[in-house]
Amino acid sequence: MEKQPESSRRDSGDASSSSSADGRIGGGGNGDAMARGLSSMLESVIKEFDSKSVDTISSQDKLSASLDRLVHELDQLLENAPLPFIVQHASRISTVKQRVSSLNLVLKSIQRRIDNIDHMLSTNIIQDKTASGTT
Repeated sequence: MEKQPESSRRDSGDASSSSSADGRIGGGGNGDAMARGLSSMLESVIKEFDSKSVDTISSQDKLSASLDRLVHELDQLLENAPLPFIVQHASRISTVKQRVSSLNLVLKSIQRRIDNIDHMLSTNIIQDKTASGTT
């Protein structure tokens, strides 16, 4: 690699990147179209993920309710016949219930984050439309 004088490096850098009057690099219209395209694509992906996560949360809630019912039934069984085998399985089920509850909290946290991203994207799209409509 040969060493170029600093002035020619600056000139070649200036020639390869154009800046529009508002400070954006590249042609203004092309960047806006690309941003809208990316935003639209991300929006559809987020909405698909959102619907699947809602289904997952619903499934997790049903599983949690079933586990609660099962733990309650096992507790009643343990009161009547405290066998070591039953105690061991009751312990395992309680552990699974705790893990499901923990996972459910994580899923709800992820859902809130996705909702926030979706809201920010929606707000940005609306602002872009109003800004392009006024110019």
